[in-house]
Amino acid sequence: MDIKSSVRGPPCALYGTDTIGSMGIDLFLPALLVAAGFMALRLREQRQRIVLLASHLRHFQIEKLMENLTEGYLRGLGESEAGRREQVWQLLGSTESALAGQVTRFAAGFAKVGSDEARVSRLPFTLPYAGRWLPRTTFDVRQAFAIHARGLSEVAANATGLSPRDKAFMMSAELFLMQHTCHWFCKSRTVASARLLARHRTSYDQVTAAVSPATRRDYLALVKG
Repeated sequence: MDIKSSVRGPPCALYGTDTIGSMGIDLFLPALLVAAGFMALRLREQRQRIVLLASHLRHFQIEKLMENLTEGYLRGLGESEAGRREQVWQLLGSTESALAGQVTRFAAGFAKVGSDEARVSRLPFTLPYAGRWLPRTTFDVRQAFAIHARGLSEVAANATGLSPRDKAFMMSAELFLMQHTCHWFCKSRTVASARLLARHRTSYDQVTAAVSPATRRDYLALVKG
């Protein structure tokens, strides 16, 4: 028999369509199981992190103070009469100090969290338990919260003598960056940046450029490694 003529035709003819289909299923099922396992691990870790962060934040009124401060800034910036505008800025000073104090206490409490629980992946996507598998691709969120607390306290104290308007913008940026870190810790950098843009119409790069020089220096050194 002519060997060449016996193998003439498409390659799959050597195996048959049933064999090819079986091979496809054999490859698909393990891939599906791996993907399902990855999703389950990711959701489990995210739930754990949300619960952990909430357990520390529940002792404070940080979110409520942030809302009050943001609304107050808008009111102050929109006030046309100088006297009333100055009155608004003075009233907001106590809110700024209270918020900075609460964030400082929150950061001090969160510093007691275990190292493994505090690792955050620098990768743009979620990698479950990256701190255990790829520790060099992660940073310590406890240090990030300490940076945010220090930045907020320094801007609230206003030792550099910023104008009320500039102080409001810088304080807002410090708050937005801390909020971004919370979302990054619970979800991923990509999700955090998307939420920042959707909620405040401000990009991650814009926020990092608007915080104080000390915060920007320490923060970027931490998250970029």
